[in-house]
Amino acid sequence: MTTNAHAAVLHGQDAPFTFEEIVLDDIRPNELLVNVAATGLCHTDLAVQHGHIPAAFPFILGHEGAGTVEQVGDAVVGYAVGDKVAVSFASCGHCTNCLTGREAYCRNFMALNFGGAREDGSATMTAADGSAVHGSFFGQSSFASHVIVEARNAVKLPATADVEIAGPLGCGVQTGAGTVLNSLDVPAGASVIVTGTGAVGLSSIMGAKVAGATTIIAVDIIPERLEFAAKLGATHTVNSKDEDAVARIHEITGGVGADYAVDTTAVPAVVDTIVAATAFGAKIALVGVPKPGTEIALASISGSGKTFVGAIEGDAVPQKFIPEMLALHEAGRFPFDQLITKYPFSEIEQAIADTQSGKAVKAVLVMN
Repeated sequence: MTTNAHAAVLHGQDAPFTFEEIVLDDIRPNELLVNVAATGLCHTDLAVQHGHIPAAFPFILGHEGAGTVEQVGDAVVGYAVGDKVAVSFASCGHCTNCLTGREAYCRNFMALNFGGAREDGSATMTAADGSAVHGSFFGQSSFASHVIVEARNAVKLPATADVEIAGPLGCGVQTGAGTVLNSLDVPAGASVIVTGTGAVGLSSIMGAKVAGATTIIAVDIIPERLEFAAKLGATHTVNSKDEDAVARIHEITGGVGADYAVDTTAVPAVVDTIVAATAFGAKIALVGVPKPGTEIALASISGSGKTFVGAIEGDAVPQKFIPEMLALHEAGRFPFDQLITKYPFSEIEQAIADTQSGKAVKAVLVMN
């Protein structure tokens, strides 16, 4: 049975979102229909809106959704109507990487998460008049009141979970914390630089604290964000607008540089900074979404004696990692809820403006 849904539709590059009624397809045996309670707003959504990531329009974005299950496909096990779920990135489940537990590096990742359709090319939705609308963004397109998702990229939540804040665990928060805990595998006692203190960077800082890193250096140019970083676990903050970040980090680390670094900015000059500020043999993760044509000098890599990781989704297996983050939150060790500012879904443009200005760290759109 098809389902009517209310969605924010993007009709072209740099266009505003428009609210429209859409029609969702019948779910298939391996799928769930989820009533979305709330969805995070991520910089990846904005990268598509502004053309930094190619897309076909009209498109329904949104990829940090959470809500309750309304329908369960005949072949799905482990889920029932009424279950609370968060939805994470899509993966195929049958490629070499998926079969070895590396779903974040699914060989079909780009097609499944950015292609606008199911793996077989079929659409999960149409406009109310029957015209084409691209969906399945990150396997969900959660800028909508209802979404169709494959059961494999849903994560069952505890009955006590707050679905209005759980969505960002499926991407931004997972990426930040997972990059530190999984991709870099930062050990206790290590020193870590995090450049950029948005949602991903602040989640990296919280992850570094969980890992037991004893020197956690936040770098940014916004004093309020640096204060927030210190509140969440940064042991040192560096305003790179007001001081020489490389010199200051070497001073903090006794002249040797930091053991690990996470860059969330995708700004070449910032990457150069962390290359210069890390120790010989350091490991550096790059997780920012660059603008088209962004380059870094080969000299920053070749002969540097450092390992660079292009980390995706924090190397997480969402069905394992999201419950771990929730457990840490419950124990008071991972206060990701402090990143969140809630907005009614109808105020998506205000949420975008506040995200771009820095007023909101992680905007979450609550369905109304």
